[in-house]
Parts: sequence; structure tokens; C-alpha cells
Amino acid sequence: MGVLNISIRFAMVPVLAAAIMLAGSVPADAKVTGAVVSTSGGSVNVRSGPATDQKVVTALANGATPTVHCKVRGERIDGHVRGSSSWLRVGTDRWVSHAYIRWTDGSPKTPWCAMASKKPTHAKVTTAGSRLNVRAAADSGSNRRGTYDNGATARVVCQVWGQSVDGRVSETNVWYRVGDKNFVSAAYIEWNKGEPWIPWCGQDPPSVPKGGNQAFIDRHASAAQASRLATGVPASVTLAQAILETGWGKGALAREDHNIFGMKCFGSPGDHAIGCRDYGTFECSPTGGCFDINATFRAYDNVGDSYRDHGELLSGWSRYAKAMDHRGDPDRFAREIHKAGYATDPKYSDKLIGIMKQYDLYRYDR
Repeated sequence: MGVLNISIRFAMVPVLAAAIMLAGSVPADAKVTGAVVSTSGGSVNVRSGPATDQKVVTALANGATPTVHCKVRGERIDGHVRGSSSWLRVGTDRWVSHAYIRWTDGSPKTPWCAMASKKPTHAKVTTAGSRLNVRAAADSGSNRRGTYDNGATARVVCQVWGQSVDGRVSETNVWYRVGDKNFVSAAYIEWNKGEPWIPWCGQDPPSVPKGGNQAFIDRHASAAQASRLATGVPASVTLAQAILETGWGKGALAREDHNIFGMKCFGSPGDHAIGCRDYGTFECSPTGGCFDINATFRAYDNVGDSYRDHGELLSGWSRYAKAMDHRGDPDRFAREIHKAGYATDPKYSDKLIGIMKQYDLYRYDR
């Protein structure tokens, strides 16, 4: 918690995939053909990243037939063909929303893009030679739905947090959904061109800051107020923390996994998060010095769950009891959580109070 500089190393990802018990080797990195741009008559923007706040680098005319390499998870777009949070790579740092693409021969099995290289990457089942069980839930004790041969390609849809498995590839709580109620442990999956950014099943798409500072406040105010009603934590302070810690929603952790307050995982996502994910961060020690580290943070279904988790932390931990005694005085509350060790920045509470005053966040406490 506190002010963190959190970065994602590369891109984002997702989409529909078929799945089931198949045998076969990892496919070659063939380009995906059959894509046709479909608009109401104009062109569609091609951007440098999978979101509308990324730079427009060119445009594709209605009827254009781009070559698709792979897909990622990005901003949800309601386009001419469909609503979709998938974006397709159509060149080096060239992305177009799937919402404006129709296919001449049905929907192809577009591979995901690796985070590092952005090359098409495929999930390869990796065991000691035996078959990998496909389960009805993210638990090895759930019903078996079938098997994958060692070396087979699994078409991953999304991921969930489940039973910890120590497998051939890794030890992890992550399970991949590979079909309708079909799951395999990620502990037995390796990606031939590097791991993609897998979304959590059912998770809201990435958020994209739009409309300026007041628009951010408007979008988050109801969640802060709901937290205040449930826990007593002043909405004004909560909003100021959200602004400060996410850089007005621009931080990768907030955009991708809806973690607004830098809540970390300590072996478990807790009661309100849906999983844990590693991020590269920049932190400062209270004894002096700043450094880059990798840390594991909570991932949430939506922004509201992040606010709820934050409110219960402040209201439920004994270290913040003195702050809760001053819940009716937001400025004092901010100073007390700072004194209790919420953040190591010596100016943290001053910054919170400055934001509250500048944007009159106190009105959300009424």
C-alpha cells in the first residue's frame, strides 16, 4: 500500500477459445487470415496499444483485409460488428479492436500474444509423459472431464484462483479455463513463445481514464461512498488515496486488475479479490533508499471490490483504530492512518489533504 510506481512489462490479453481434450503438438506460428474491417462506412483507427488512449498510428478503411498475428486483452469497445475487449495485432505495435472485424470463414482460433515479444504464443501441456486431467473446477478433487496428452495444445480462455498445485512447470494456485466448466492447472502449462497476459474469468475489462480529473472522481465516488456506509472510512480520504495511488487511474495495477490501493497478496487474495498477480514495482524503504522489486498484488473483478477490501482493512485492523475514532474528521483521519504506517512517504497525509481540499472531496462524506 502507499504510493507505488507499478508497471506492467508489456501488453494485455484475452478472448473466446474452444477447448477440450485434444492431442497434438503446438501449432506453427501461422498468420490468421480472413479478417475484414467492417464499419458503418468510415475507417477504423489502428493504435499503438490496445486502448483508445493509445496513439493512433494509422487507419484501416472499411473492407480492408489486415493480417492478424495474435490477440490481447484491452479496452472494451462496442463496435460495428460486436462488443469486445479483444484487440488484434496487425503489425509491429499496431492494434485494432476486434469489435470492427468480421471473418470470412467464421471465427478463427486466434492465438494470444506473448507479453514480452508480442509474438503468437500457444499453451503446451507439459507433464512427465502422463496425461493431464481436465477438471470441472479449479481443484484436483473435482470431477474429471477428460484429459490432454503430454505436448498437446490447450486453448486457454481465462484463469481462476484455485487449489495450489506443484507441477512440472511451476507451483501455483492459477488454473486455466479451457472450455465450458473445464479447467487445467497452470502448473502443467508452458507457453512456447512466452506467457501472455491472461484475464481472470468474469473480470471487468481494463479501465481507461477518460474525461479528466473530475470524470475520475465521478466514476469512483459511488464506490467510495458505499465503502463509507459499510465501514465508516471517510469517502473523501478514500477518493484522495485512489487519486494519489493510481495517478488518476493511469497506473497499470488499477487499469488491468482494478487494484486501486496497492493491496498486496500474502499467499492468498483474501475475501474480495479473485486472484494474485505479479507486477514490477518501485518502492521506498522507511529506513532509506528506493529500489525495483517484483511483488504480488490482489486482482479484483471490478473497482467496487477493491474499495470494499480497502475499507474493511482500515476499519478492521487494530493499527488503524485511532484513525477510526476520528472518522468524522477526514483531515485527522488521513494523518492518523499515515502515523499508523499506511505509507512511508513523509508527505503522504499532506498530499491527501491537499487533494481533498483542491477537489472538495469532503462533499462525498455528506
